[in-house]
Amino acid sequence: MRAGSLVAAAILSAVLAAPARAQDYPSKPIKLIVPTAAAGIGDIIARQLQQKLSGSGVTIVVENRPGAAGVIGTNEVARAPADGYTFLVGNHAVLAMLPHLQKVPYDPFKSFAPVFLAVTVPNLLVIHPSVPAKSVKELIAYAKANPGKLTYASQGVGASGHIAGELFKLHAGVDITHVPYKGAAPAAQDLAAGHVSMMFDVVSLALGPIQSGRVLPLGVATKQRVNVLPDVPTMTEQGTPVEVGAWFGFLAPVGTPPAAITYLNQESNKIFSTPEGRDRFVKQGAAVPMLSTDAFGKFMQSESDRYGDVIRKAGIKME
Repeated sequence: MRAGSLVAAAILSAVLAAPARAQDYPSKPIKLIVPTAAAGIGDIIARQLQQKLSGSGVTIVVENRPGAAGVIGTNEVARAPADGYTFLVGNHAVLAMLPHLQKVPYDPFKSFAPVFLAVTVPNLLVIHPSVPAKSVKELIAYAKANPGKLTYASQGVGASGHIAGELFKLHAGVDITHVPYKGAAPAAQDLAAGHVSMMFDVVSLALGPIQSGRVLPLGVATKQRVNVLPDVPTMTEQGTPVEVGAWFGFLAPVGTPPAAITYLNQESNKIFSTPEGRDRFVKQGAAVPMLSTDAFGKFMQSESDRYGDVIRKAGIKME
């Protein structure tokens, strides 16, 4: 009986101690690594979490680590101690696209544990007003009548705009020249200036040029129309099923304590489920999915499989 009592006491002690350890977290600043430059969507998401949690006495340190298309910052988190105090603000490019295009020093599924999918943003096909087309079908007809004349800009080789452009070419059977840029801003600027013909840009970044009339929207690369552009049909509605978008979420080095992952997931859910936390993104055509950690992991896998298939079929390679 004495031995049994000791075992029971040990089990009870462990059960009681677990919540205490969770309650002690965090006991020092949490670092969020953003593998892109400041002012991008990933950076905005990180700083929103930083601002909201600072009110509860939790210190969040946001560090931008751009370079090598996001690989540098992503790998920094993959190599960080799995102690619950370093997280990655990951995205579609570094986790679902680049690993199919080049050798990266991390594995999207073996190096990281999913925490929270914050925001998804669909891509949108926009053209310069000089292009004689008012719909996707008219654009395809013009491209077929003028092979090699049209150009499409992208945010860089392997970026979502590049993948979308190649997928469009596959479905439409057209000859359009790819012009890669170093980022979304210079690509969008050249499109607005008429130096390139078209581009797949994320909705949130394309809204300003659309409203000023510098570019024209033809189709949304998602299953459903977006709330901010209700009159713009989807690519699928127009017979060209291109579905490509950007997404951003929090991940931790694999092996991070469950208490830390649960904490950041729950706090993120609280922040992004409020009108204040959600509306700034929804008003820009984005969505806030509110997925569980497991659902986020499955989403990442499906995105990786889908984009990997497109990259292979289109023969996309790093230039």
